[in-house]
Amino acid sequence: MTQTVSRMAVLGIAGWKNSGKTTLTERLIAEMTRRGLRVASVKHAHHSFDVDHPATDSARHRAAGARDVAIVSNLRMAHIRELQGEAEPTLDEILIHFAPCDLVLVEGYKSVPIPKIEVRRLESKSREPLAGADAHVIAIAADHPVVGAGLPVFALDDIAAMADFIGAWMSKRP
Repeated sequence: MTQTVSRMAVLGIAGWKNSGKTTLTERLIAEMTRRGLRVASVKHAHHSFDVDHPATDSARHRAAGARDVAIVSNLRMAHIRELQGEAEPTLDEILIHFAPCDLVLVEGYKSVPIPKIEVRRLESKSREPLAGADAHVIAIAADHPVVGAGLPVFALDDIAAMADFIGAWMSKRP
């Protein structure tokens, strides 16, 4: 890991499908940003996705065979890489491309060994706990009572308390 990446606090938001990971991540980004932190995010997808539309110039460049395409304006930039059969990049390989920030929230990547908050909802695809089997789970956010977890447990909608917890966790990092 590079020097810049090692200074960023990287925290996963993990859980089963339909557990509320995206909503929680979105709300934590907003709250941590409101508190003055520079926040970045990584969203892992288990399926194909596209970020530009077929008629755009960048899509035409990719269709013509460009492996890397950058779209840049005075407001934002995007970098698209066609993997063309290569292995999916690791989280570390992704993070080296990020601008310096205080916190990276990583949605998904359940099996990557990073500190994470487990998200639990009664309506999720599975109710099998990640904590216990994954020593990297440092807290649980749930829409139902959780007992005996041996970890801090937050109500899924208690964003302020989770943000306080994340702030305290960040301050203890080397």
